[in-house]
Amino acid sequence: MSKAKTNRLRTTPPRIVYLLVKNYRALHNVELRDLTPLTVLLGPNGSGKSTVFDVFAFLAECFESGLRRAWDRRGRAKELKSRGAGGPLVIEIKYREPGYPLITYHLALDERKGVPVVVEEWLQWRRGERGKPFRFLEYREGQGRAVSGELPDEQDQRIETPLKSADLIAVNALGQFAEHPRVAALRDFVTGWHVSYFSVDETRGQPEAGPQERLSRTGDNLANAIQYLDEQYPERLNHIFRVLRSRVPRVEKVLSEPMADGRLLLQIKDAPFEHPVLARFASDGTLKMLAYLVLLHDPDPPPFIGIEEPENFLHPRLLPELAEECRQAADRAQLLVTTHSPFFINALRPEELRILYRDEKGYTQTVRAADIQGVNEFVRAGASLGHLWLEGRFGVGDPLVNEGGPVRIGKTTA
Repeated sequence: MSKAKTNRLRTTPPRIVYLLVKNYRALHNVELRDLTPLTVLLGPNGSGKSTVFDVFAFLAECFESGLRRAWDRRGRAKELKSRGAGGPLVIEIKYREPGYPLITYHLALDERKGVPVVVEEWLQWRRGERGKPFRFLEYREGQGRAVSGELPDEQDQRIETPLKSADLIAVNALGQFAEHPRVAALRDFVTGWHVSYFSVDETRGQPEAGPQERLSRTGDNLANAIQYLDEQYPERLNHIFRVLRSRVPRVEKVLSEPMADGRLLLQIKDAPFEHPVLARFASDGTLKMLAYLVLLHDPDPPPFIGIEEPENFLHPRLLPELAEECRQAADRAQLLVTTHSPFFINALRPEELRILYRDEKGYTQTVRAADIQGVNEFVRAGASLGHLWLEGRFGVGDPLVNEGGPVRIGKTTA
């Protein structure tokens, strides 16, 4: 393998290409196939967009804080599992690490006497195009085995490694040991996800001074992230300011300055005024745009970024540019975005957009815009997806139209 290719593989993050969710609230049985680097979810309120978003947050929290805490925070099985449905809650992802075969991670959870249990957990891949799927990690209720090594194979020895309790996730436990590099890679991948629960109010605080490499999920360390960029990547920070000025014309610069009491003060300087304004008095839209730019232009971005409803507080005409910025960022990180904005989806391609809706049983269904009859033809003729949606061309995703009927997919219905 050439040095250039090796460096490219090191800098390319793993990519999720498939998601299966069963019995997770309204997601009774949802599949998202052929996920693109930028995937956008569209649908009316209550259609399941935030629930899909929360699946990623839940999985990341399970790895970071433990299954029991993530389970309890969401109301346990009573609130987490799909109503009227039996069987365990299942999350399955297929992802590609550069230079390795497609890997499938399967996690099935249930509850016994109020305590979550890992019913089944496995990792598998297919070595070669004609090889059989091989599970190199397999656990049930705390008991199981794993194959060690960089390229685990069916002929390798399976090592029995019991866990202390049935509510422990094997990937999280074994991923801390060097002899399981592929398991460790998945653990690092998931714990590195940035599922944003951004709050403008959180950015207005005055955190303790000190540079921080990455924007937090709430944005409460925006001043620290700017301080880090100013010290380590000043040219990148200047680029962020140039983009911000092009979208909020009167903004001249953003200052992140330590105070005598050890806190960090974030200030916005508007032209032509001499003195900057404290962040707590700046506009919501300015702070939100600044936070998105810091996140999307991270020098070492998270491998997966989730953003909910970026249109809030932003002028509609800024949204196509933000969507394009998300697509550019998707070269270095996979993005999942939820939205209600036709202006944002006007900048998308049909394969990047998924429409969610509820069927007659109340469960979430999803269809890709590219698979709806006529959409590709309209786009090739110059139409934009946002306008097609507002005109009712999708057949679903309209809160004023009764959902649950068939969706025309190509020449068939689904």
